[in-house]
Amino acid sequence: MVVFLISCGGGGKEKTASTDTTATDTSAMSATPETNTIITTPQNMMVIKHKVANFAKWKTAYDEHDSMRLLNGVHSYVIGRGMQDSNTVMVAVKVDDITKAKAFAKDPSLKKAMQKGGVAGTPSFSLITMTFQDTAAINSDIRSRTVFKVKDWDAWQKAFEEGKQERLDNGLTVRAYGHDVDDDHKVILVTAIMDTAKANAYFKSDMLKKRRAEGGVIGEPDRFVFRVVQRY
Repeated sequence: MVVFLISCGGGGKEKTASTDTTATDTSAMSATPETNTIITTPQNMMVIKHKVANFAKWKTAYDEHDSMRLLNGVHSYVIGRGMQDSNTVMVAVKVDDITKAKAFAKDPSLKKAMQKGGVAGTPSFSLITMTFQDTAAINSDIRSRTVFKVKDWDAWQKAFEEGKQERLDNGLTVRAYGHDVDDDHKVILVTAIMDTAKANAYFKSDMLKKRRAEGGVIGEPDRFVFRVVQRY
């Protein structure tokens, strides 16, 4: 914060008190407007999760396939590696067109690129409409992606937002959430883990079970904890 003080006074042979009412006090605080990091405009995304034999080899093949992704309106966003198994890779991409993205997921060139990169087993593809994102910089690269079913999207969202302070108190900060593009009963939630011990305890707590019940969550959630290794 910079403070400027400008004072104007008359000069002469005799000292006189300055009574110039036209003098302007420009004392002011120069503050940078806060940037809004919350995005609520729906964003269509595709998330791919699979195992690889060697991450470095896979990453080379992934980068080489970028032109084909762009041709299909698919834009790299985040790459993560599993905390329990670093060869389990999760890729999140933004998509311009859902129909083209669905076709791209079945494109032979993508299958070939995955084979070249040493992808093992059958990859899983999820098409998501993210309805909330927080792009603020934070001091943790560890994330939890949780997928679960709810009875009603609006009722779940209301109950979820009411639990914000509870999550913060237990080492979790929401980064994004949304639902399957074809089914808003299937919810996808991404949180940053700010305190691993607190978060792990909360995941197993009756407190969270109660919060889920209040939001109409059905069954047990599927959680994948990963570390962000690249952002685009």
